[in-house]
Formats: sequence, C-alpha cells, structure tokens
Amino acid sequence: MMQMKTIVTPIGPIRLIGDGDVLVGLYTGEEQGITAEPAETPLLSATAEQVDAFFIGRLQDFDLPMRLDGTPFQRRVWDTLLTIPYGQTISYKQLADQVGSIAGFRAVGAANGRNPISIIVPCHRVIAHDGKLGGYGGGLPRKRWLLDHEAAHAGMRLI
Repeated sequence: MMQMKTIVTPIGPIRLIGDGDVLVGLYTGEEQGITAEPAETPLLSATAEQVDAFFIGRLQDFDLPMRLDGTPFQRRVWDTLLTIPYGQTISYKQLADQVGSIAGFRAVGAANGRNPISIIVPCHRVIAHDGKLGGYGGGLPRKRWLLDHEAAHAGMRLI
C-alpha cells in the first residue's frame, strides 16, 4: 500500500505519495485513481521538508528518490523537464525538439500534463511559444505563482 502525506503550502494543499522508499506522486489538485494510506514515513517527511524549503526560497534543486511511472515517451519528457533550470522556462515546441518528438508539441503537452510529481519534476516551467502560460494541471494561477516565485529567487542560492 502506498503512503500519503498532505502538506499546506502557499498554493494550497499538496498531497505527497510514496511507495516504500520512493516518491511516486506530488499533486496540487485532485488526482483520480490513487489509493494511499495517510502515513508519516522518512521519505514523506524529507519530501515535505524539501518542498517547504522550496516554497520559502531556500531550495532550488530537489534531492529525493523518485519513480516516474509512465510510458517510455512520457518518461523521456519528464526526464527532460528535470533539465530545465530553476527560474527559466522553455516552450512546448522546444521541449518537443529536445525529446526528438516527431509528434510535436501536442504530444509533449499531453505527457507534461500526466507528470505525476509536479513541482519537483518542473512541468510548470513549460509555456507556449508566444510566452503565454498554456495549460497546467494544478490550474493557471498556481503555475503563475510558481513561475513568479522562481523568478524572484533565481539569483539566490542558499542551499
């Protein structure tokens, strides 16, 4: 059985989902189909500490064991998201080019939207080619908040 911990953040409650010693989910919205028991595990405590540090501007790079469950294409997209520097953005087209997607930006947008570990796997850093926010599973106000937060702290590296 997976474990779950809910934490309070500036963008609302976040549910952390662990499977033993790996993080498998971080959700800002209501996800469907996840069965987890509330628990306090070392992994979920460490995740909560790092997420809290991120939200106060003291952490830019997460260091947590994760398992990204998805198709090979989705995992390729999510692995590429992990290379987007803190405080920076790329377009869906740039992401498609980086993963070598002949299917294009819509396919990477769909994979981006299925990211199970948001914030840590920074899907919020992907925007439309014209600079507009595009979609975000947690809602556009959360995406705007995350981008503004990172921009404000991008030059500051305390941890």
